[in-house]
Amino acid sequence: MLKYLKHFLPAFTAIFYILAISMGEYYPTIFFIGFSLFLTIGDYLLPKDEHIQQFSYPSILNSFMYINLPILFIIVILTISILSNNLPQWHINFLDSYYSIDFISLKKSFNIIDKIALIIQTTLTIGVLGIVPGHELTHRIKNKLDMFIGNWLLAFSWDCTFAIEHVYGHHKNACLPEDPASAKRGENIYSFIGKAIYTQHVDGWKIENNRLKTNGVNPFSFNNRMFVGYCRSLLITILAFLIGGWIGILYFLICALLAKSFLETINYVEHYGLVREKGKRIQMRHSWNSNHLLSSVFLCNVTRHSDHHRRASLNFWELHPCPENAPMTPYGYLTMLYIVLLAPFLYQRIMKKKLVDWELNYASTEEKKLININLK
Repeated sequence: MLKYLKHFLPAFTAIFYILAISMGEYYPTIFFIGFSLFLTIGDYLLPKDEHIQQFSYPSILNSFMYINLPILFIIVILTISILSNNLPQWHINFLDSYYSIDFISLKKSFNIIDKIALIIQTTLTIGVLGIVPGHELTHRIKNKLDMFIGNWLLAFSWDCTFAIEHVYGHHKNACLPEDPASAKRGENIYSFIGKAIYTQHVDGWKIENNRLKTNGVNPFSFNNRMFVGYCRSLLITILAFLIGGWIGILYFLICALLAKSFLETINYVEHYGLVREKGKRIQMRHSWNSNHLLSSVFLCNVTRHSDHHRRASLNFWELHPCPENAPMTPYGYLTMLYIVLLAPFLYQRIMKKKLVDWELNYASTEEKKLININLK
């Protein structure tokens, strides 16, 4: 039973986050600090996740992703409600009955540090409960229920393009110059994030327009998955307006943009500095991997990234722990996220040694030539 329960840890953590918010001043800050320490220290101390476990009831594993949708909805609405001014009376009455406390008094108890922690933690939650399972579910292109839930989970980060460009673009172009989700060695993380977000949306429109034109369908219609995806996110944005006015929209968009930025930071880590010869199939050596336990659990085994690229149709619990012939990050994915965002110079120093090792022990002859060309 424990092997099933560990995959509910993100949802349980989010529920504890809701409880922490309801306790008032200081608790959002305490929760954010505790959550960050739990992930980084836990990844360092806990045993590596190096086994493929067999599951007789995979529907249980799917259910943990499905329940993320209502939990994420509650957290986003709660965050907007706390940060916005002049809430409508109907919403105040609902929150008072939901929490069985005076919500306005709770709202006024939070200091500026609490509110900053609230924004960052909600952003992380959109990533862990929204983008990560959304990525898993939108790879299941033949399952209508999974695609429906997955696309709604991505809507909280205004990231409908992830279900299109990532699936049909990144998995074809990873480690090639034209892939916006593959970071070049030495590339600044913040410029990478901006470029990746813009280019992926542009590429998503191109992929969708080409698909519809090939099928003789008007691209400017509800058959366009990019357009439908934007409509999903717009509905959440309108709800933010109904609750908090323009301030509600502002805070929701901040959380959505930061969540998308955190996703691009993970993308940055996954293929940082790696190159591939055009026309050659992607191999195990073309992704950075990690078998650290908490990163694997909170990121639906996307840490087993080489195997994910080997066969993207595999469910997350079917992915193989990365073997010796796949390059590994020195720390868990989530620890690497904190390092690259807070100390990008340190990240590049750490990875400089790993890239030397990759060039010596993994890169093909042609890839070594590409590295030398890029460094000139």
